[in-house]
Amino acid sequence: MKTDTAFVPWQHPVHYQTASLSELDIFYREAGPKDAPTILLLHGFPTSSNMFRNLIPRLAESFHVVAPDYPGFGNSSAPDHKSFAYTFENLTNIVEQLVEKLGLKSYSLYVFDYGAPVGYRLALRHPERVQALLVQNGNAYDEGLLEFWDPIKKYWADPTPENREAIRFLTQPKATRWQYENGVSDHTLLDPTTWILDQLGMDRPGNAEIQLDLFLSYGTNVPLYPEFQAFFREHQPPALITWGKNDFIFPPAGAAPYPRDLKTVETHLLDTGHFALETHGEEIAARIDGFLKQHVLNL
Repeated sequence: MKTDTAFVPWQHPVHYQTASLSELDIFYREAGPKDAPTILLLHGFPTSSNMFRNLIPRLAESFHVVAPDYPGFGNSSAPDHKSFAYTFENLTNIVEQLVEKLGLKSYSLYVFDYGAPVGYRLALRHPERVQALLVQNGNAYDEGLLEFWDPIKKYWADPTPENREAIRFLTQPKATRWQYENGVSDHTLLDPTTWILDQLGMDRPGNAEIQLDLFLSYGTNVPLYPEFQAFFREHQPPALITWGKNDFIFPPAGAAPYPRDLKTVETHLLDTGHFALETHGEEIAARIDGFLKQHVLNL
């Protein structure tokens, strides 16, 4: 039987690799031609590079894509929190070491949730390397820390055992699933294996303590917001913002201030929640492809 569409072999398969960095095994996904412009994909809580599983093959047609798992997440090492300090400074150190090991001299940063402070800290260290920002529910402004953050702010101000226990529910299955479902009108678009996999990671012995340490450390990012914003103003990377507008964790109030500091900003508020890639992955991929071809590849 004759068909109209010929079979085309997959040109840019995803490679699942591990790098030894600071005596830790750091897992990362890599795809696309290595001589193409790089996109560094930085995941959030409580997930891993798995959140980019569908985006990576789509972008690898035109770009070199790298997506690591931080220590304590996904397939990377998760040493006990008493032997490794789970801070955003240390997460950035590990990502920086991976960038150096892979010889990445320039890249666009895809920043989501925890990936925003990790990516922006990295940008402060190497501002000349950042070709563009791809922001998906990633905060850099005080306006973006609203009601969800109130008990966490209390923990920052007074890190007592009681305040630590008050946010432990965020490591539990109900909260993990809620992060995916909240703000999504059609739950049949969501793949349940996402929150099941995330929860398996947090259910490992000691991982809840890792996550609680990182909740505390997130407070160290807020004083850096003025530095992040100064980086925006001084270096003016073109920025594409694709933001789930129904996100309760990082609401769209966090997207609104970016144009104050960046001259080239394209903002799209999507009718979805926190994990916008799960429902709007193709739209986000198409927008990234067009944006980077215009501003990085100059096509």
